[in-house]
Amino acid sequence: MSTRRTARVASMIREVVSTAILFELRDPRIKNVTVLGADVSPDLRYAAVRISVMGDEKTAALTMHGLTSAKGYLQSKVAEYIKSRYTPELRFVLDDTVLKSVQTSAILRDVLPSVDPEDDVSNGSMEHEEEPSAGDSGYQDL
Repeated sequence: MSTRRTARVASMIREVVSTAILFELRDPRIKNVTVLGADVSPDLRYAAVRISVMGDEKTAALTMHGLTSAKGYLQSKVAEYIKSRYTPELRFVLDDTVLKSVQTSAILRDVLPSVDPEDDVSNGSMEHEEEPSAGDSGYQDL
């Protein structure tokens, strides 16, 4: 199989599963879920759907249980969109990179000194450079 096809199938699985979770599943256990992506085996028989759950470990475990219960329904939704001999068997994997990113940002915010907006160089202030005059285009005459 071509890697282009597996990438296309992975993208389609992510899209279909994400839409189905958001609009069609009514399981109260499944909430605050983000589908981050899907990794498809080269033979297109298996797909690991990476998800992120905002909340504590108990919420994540409950959500994983709900997704496992809805696996058959989600797999049938994928089968409607993927025209292939086999429908990839879905497996849900909890991906905590988003949670780690939020925690790292919080740590950096606490550790780094706060910057005043007046002292911030990125806000467009030109402290050390002269502003060009109205008739000066900034280019030197040759």
